[in-house]
Amino acid sequence: MPATPASTLSEPTTPKVDFAAATTPYAAYAGIDTLHSLLHPLSEEPAETTFIVATQVMELLFGLIRHEWTRAQQALRVDDLPAAMSALRRGLGAQDVLVNSWELLATMTPVEFNSFRPVLGEASGFQSYSFLHLEFLIGNKHERLLRLYAGHPEVLADLRRTLDSPSLYDDALAYVERRGLDVSSPVAAWLAAYADPKQDEVCALAELLMDVAERVTRWRQRHLSAVKRCMGAKPGTGGSSGLSWLRHAAEQDVFPDLWAVRDAL
Repeated sequence: MPATPASTLSEPTTPKVDFAAATTPYAAYAGIDTLHSLLHPLSEEPAETTFIVATQVMELLFGLIRHEWTRAQQALRVDDLPAAMSALRRGLGAQDVLVNSWELLATMTPVEFNSFRPVLGEASGFQSYSFLHLEFLIGNKHERLLRLYAGHPEVLADLRRTLDSPSLYDDALAYVERRGLDVSSPVAAWLAAYADPKQDEVCALAELLMDVAERVTRWRQRHLSAVKRCMGAKPGTGGSSGLSWLRHAAEQDVFPDLWAVRDAL
């Protein structure tokens, strides 16, 4: 095959700029027009725009992480560990972005937050149904939280399905059992896997679940830090005790069996 002339390789290509549609293919594919139309600050405080964007970014990431964790569950149920681990790794990337999204709010001062806090009313991130799906998926299940969406039948039914279905950890443990380990004592089962070179895949799954758990905790800690910085120990807008409630959440281990294994190894 003849070599491509160097002059051809270095010639710049001008992007296409003429399209018959009312918008560009890029905007149409990703719903960009709709996305930008959703930003509606309710005050004159410039920092409110950052607050809303941060909230919307987090919501999109909640949905993406749910998508990946659900894919992982589906793969585990058919013993497709490579597909499950690929989904969890993609989810880790989304979790990292989610944790770092708190940077958007890191410099918000109490004066800035207080200037638009009244327009929030009783709105609180705790009310996010996408967030509740993630909490249910990691096994933090509280049926009373369904009352938040008693007036929204479709959302309620979706949350109910997640609440009543196995958690991500439940599906991982079921996979471990099918690998021949006795899960009547989950901690003992994981310990047996770490002690058996033939169970390397199970150990790799355990470590990946630890990556998931650690990132959940990091997100909770960053939430606590952001709230402490911009509003101190005031009660939350959604009726919680605010800082003390967030601190309690940050102190709870995700997948506690896997943390207990560390004590015995």
